[in-house]
Amino acid sequence: MTDATTGPIPPSIDKILRRFATLTPDMTRQALVQYANKLPPLPERFQGLDAAQYRVHECQTPVAIFPEVVEGKMYYHADVPRESAAIRALLAMIFDAVNGQPPETVLAIPQDFVRRVMGSIGLSAREAGLTAMVERLKRAARAAAE
Repeated sequence: MTDATTGPIPPSIDKILRRFATLTPDMTRQALVQYANKLPPLPERFQGLDAAQYRVHECQTPVAIFPEVVEGKMYYHADVPRESAAIRALLAMIFDAVNGQPPETVLAIPQDFVRRVMGSIGLSAREAGLTAMVERLKRAARAAAE
């Protein structure tokens, strides 16, 4: 699979897209609940930082994403309220796919990733905020690649 704006989709991202393309809306919701439970807590080393600097302001939910680069590889961590299952799920699946990968993996996430994963379950009102989170990941990856 390829995306016209970013080139080849990395296998870890393609795997997610292929999985969600085959799911019914009910199965999508179940998969999202499973992913939401997999988002690890924010590591202690980030808890003392000013979350406002890492907040995704386009999202209605208070979400802070903390990127880091270790030996040229991207790692992301997030502080997300427990009750925000859709956000936790989206970040958990992306983090699982891109953590430990070079910035180019993050940059190759398709622009329509959120719609392709969550479009069947009626989250269109939340799409702008969810897409803004993906863009925040890409912004950190672009900075790391420079």
